[in-house]
Amino acid sequence: MNGARRLPKRSAGLLLVPALLAARLAAEPGRSILARVLEGAEKQVGVTVVYDGSYRRLAYPGGDVPPERGVCTDVVVRAFRNAGLDLQALVHEDMTRAPAAYPGSWGARRPDTNIDHRRVPNLATFFARNGTVLPATRVAADYRPGDVVTWRLASGLPHVGIVSSRYAGDRPLVIHNIGAGTLFEDVLFANPVTGHYRYPREEPAGGASRAVPRS
Repeated sequence: MNGARRLPKRSAGLLLVPALLAARLAAEPGRSILARVLEGAEKQVGVTVVYDGSYRRLAYPGGDVPPERGVCTDVVVRAFRNAGLDLQALVHEDMTRAPAAYPGSWGARRPDTNIDHRRVPNLATFFARNGTVLPATRVAADYRPGDVVTWRLASGLPHVGIVSSRYAGDRPLVIHNIGAGTLFEDVLFANPVTGHYRYPREEPAGGASRAVPRS
């Protein structure tokens, strides 16, 4: 099985959206990427109810597992796809461009569009290369809605989620799937934070934020 299919062209940069989603985004020009990412994360709650990390063949681009199933990375992928940012394609393109920048612990000989974007270390690498890397603090005020956070669980496994706009006291809740489906939970500091990212990359005041990869 060869998952390393190439995109037809990159003339539109890295904003890869299916036609129907592109039409909906165009009809809502006032809504920010952040608002769409949060909407994409929140609407998974109550829909994705099964944790299922089994390997599946996916369409490309825009491929997904059944909506009632998924893992922590699928929460992030679906959230950003709701904003027109297809991490399946974005990660694949970046891995193809700079394979040495990504973890080599999977034993794969080439990028695989079925699974690469569903692995936490790959998402963390992509966001570090293409987004804004922020301090991994234990200060709740440092985390904004829409930020992507990674953790190291007690089991040693990596985990990822999205900071929500809901709060428990002064702490934002996290939208994630750690085994019981996609949920809002007060777990921002329940495990050691290993990464804190904001995507697309923030630009200095007066500049536009764009999804532009590093070479």
